[in-house]
Amino acid sequence: MKFKTGVLLVNLGTPDSPKTKDVRSYLFQFLNDKRVIDFPLLFRWILVNLFIVPFRAPKSSKIYKELWTENGSPILFHTQNLKNKLQNKLGKEYHVDFAMRYKNPSLKKVLESWKTKNFKQIIILPLFPQYASATNGSVVELAMQEMKNWWVIPEISFVSQFFDHDLFIQSFFENGSKYNLDEYDHVLFSFHGLPERHVDKVYNNSLCSDNNCESGISDDNLFCYKASCYETAFRISEKLNLNKSNYTVCFQSRLGRGWLEPFSDVIIENLAKEGKKKILVFSPAFVADCLETIIEIGDEYQEIFEENGGQKVQLVESLNDNDTWVDCLEQIILKRTI
Repeated sequence: MKFKTGVLLVNLGTPDSPKTKDVRSYLFQFLNDKRVIDFPLLFRWILVNLFIVPFRAPKSSKIYKELWTENGSPILFHTQNLKNKLQNKLGKEYHVDFAMRYKNPSLKKVLESWKTKNFKQIIILPLFPQYASATNGSVVELAMQEMKNWWVIPEISFVSQFFDHDLFIQSFFENGSKYNLDEYDHVLFSFHGLPERHVDKVYNNSLCSDNNCESGISDDNLFCYKASCYETAFRISEKLNLNKSNYTVCFQSRLGRGWLEPFSDVIIENLAKEGKKKILVFSPAFVADCLETIIEIGDEYQEIFEENGGQKVQLVESLNDNDTWVDCLEQIILKRTI
């Protein structure tokens, strides 16, 4: 008899619906995570629950209504499709499931349902290519909290990051190759932003700014989000035969001061003012299209670009359930299987 290996794909999450009450519930859970807003408990609670969520939920609800499709939230159905494809690829010796760190399907509930499945091994793969405490770290912490009280704890493996996997890079290269680069004046690699203090905490005796992270990964900055973003952009650009002068690495979705720079919206505005008419935008921190890609880049950045004289911001689709991306996950899982 062969015992199965459990494989759990974990994405960020989404409201259950675009209704304000569901968006409020999602933001409440998301922003109260101490790894997302790393302030002392009382200050974080006051900031999130009395200021951010009450004012942001109605505005975000309107945006989610634009994002929603007849199939629901894109990040949800893309992750579901990915899970199905990976299950077919791995076969009967594996049980593949997916969960969301925030809201549904709940990571807690999925793991609770696994307690009695007698998997010989559990592999948990947060779907965030570059390690960040607010994403990968949060998933790992919650999973360990849930499993630490199990009477039987099988072999457990966490995938901390995979930005350097050849097939991950190949997947974005394939999506980008659908577009004729000669038609675009510039290429952006826009990654989700983080507070600078988050990346500084990676280092024991220095800061991110002391480690030349714009040059990519080294032994000293292996888990620095900024360094891995630059490394990701370098590897994709290399396959696309882009010169460094033809692309820019930038960071989107900032919530305030002290976040990683340069900011994507500022770069978009400046490129338009410089006379650039068409730009191509990759967003390789997201493996499934979502609010940050479809709305923020596809709609909001398009509006900024046009207002300042530009014509077209073309979003390169995320990996979603791309076949090469499924092959990438298969390789990652097989390598970790005991």
